[in-house]
Amino acid sequence: MRLLLTACATTALVVSGPLTATAAGTGPQDSVGGALLTAKPTVVADGATPPAVQASAYVVADLDTGQVLAAKAPHAQLRPASTLKTLTALVLLPRLKKTDPVTGSSADAGIIGSKVGVYPGLHYTVDQLFQGMFLASGNDAVHALCAHDQGGIPATIQRMNAKAKDLGALDTHVTDPTGLDADGQYSSAYDLALFAQAGLARQDFATYASTKYTNFPNVGNKGTYQVANQNKLLFNYQGALGVKTGYTTLARNTFIGAARRDGHTLVVTMMNAPHGITEDASNLLTWTFANYDKLKPVGTLVKPAGAQPPKTQTQGGGEDKPTTRKAGEPPARTALGPGQAVTSLALRVPVWAYAGPPVLLLGLFLRRPRALRRRRH
Repeated sequence: MRLLLTACATTALVVSGPLTATAAGTGPQDSVGGALLTAKPTVVADGATPPAVQASAYVVADLDTGQVLAAKAPHAQLRPASTLKTLTALVLLPRLKKTDPVTGSSADAGIIGSKVGVYPGLHYTVDQLFQGMFLASGNDAVHALCAHDQGGIPATIQRMNAKAKDLGALDTHVTDPTGLDADGQYSSAYDLALFAQAGLARQDFATYASTKYTNFPNVGNKGTYQVANQNKLLFNYQGALGVKTGYTTLARNTFIGAARRDGHTLVVTMMNAPHGITEDASNLLTWTFANYDKLKPVGTLVKPAGAQPPKTQTQGGGEDKPTTRKAGEPPARTALGPGQAVTSLALRVPVWAYAGPPVLLLGLFLRRPRALRRRRH
């Protein structure tokens, strides 16, 4: 009997362990992008030695071909900070007309974190708020844009989670569209690369991401003031396309940077870095450009589910127009979401394994009365 109970208990732990981890969304989505991306902490071509960086996770990829050329813990689920605003933009840009007027509210102005300066009662255009969101990482601008869209912030969060799933960004879960340190909010260096690839395929996203300076309305209709892009890569790296920076106390420094040189467009994403993130990103980009022909891909950026030709949208709204992707883009892949993974794993567990927990409880129940009688005598 004791041997049977031990065997049942062991079986129950083996079966329930993976199910719990998968259901919680804590495990890496190792089916996305290729098995090599989770084979070891740092993945590069044989013989290649990338520069040392302080970030806990990073990805370097070619945005034209979708090839991942170097990575470190690419599927680690970490806090994204304001780099998550790239996903926010992917949801809002196709839905909002750039010339639409938006009136600032007390809720916009009262939001915590970085702000561009949205004031209650002051009038803005959607275009100006996107500029404030990209350049100054303004949480107030994000709040105003989400509130302007149908369904407000709750609906935006739902759309962001759905968009992440469509892109194959299965490491991502959104609870706050600003990127602040909200409970249950996480992403990965791999997913940030997917957001950059989808974003830079849009003309409006690419324009906002690469804008160095803009003028933003001042309170009391007293002219404007200048806002500079927080992404320093734009100011000191040849061929830089910008994209997005981020920082919170818990996330520390996060980064998405892209650059185009010698016919190649590369993106570098970094998460959980203490300091010097722009320098580290520059070093990774320079190393990859210099060794591009020697680097063997270690994975791919997956294509969105049911992908259609990418679209761009001109500034000020208007109809989306299809563009043509370059050759060499990776084929579409199917990846299971957390809930699907649980179902799939459960179906593979033999029926007899589920008898373990009940048998264990029954055995303990039958043995307990005898032990109590011995104590009485």
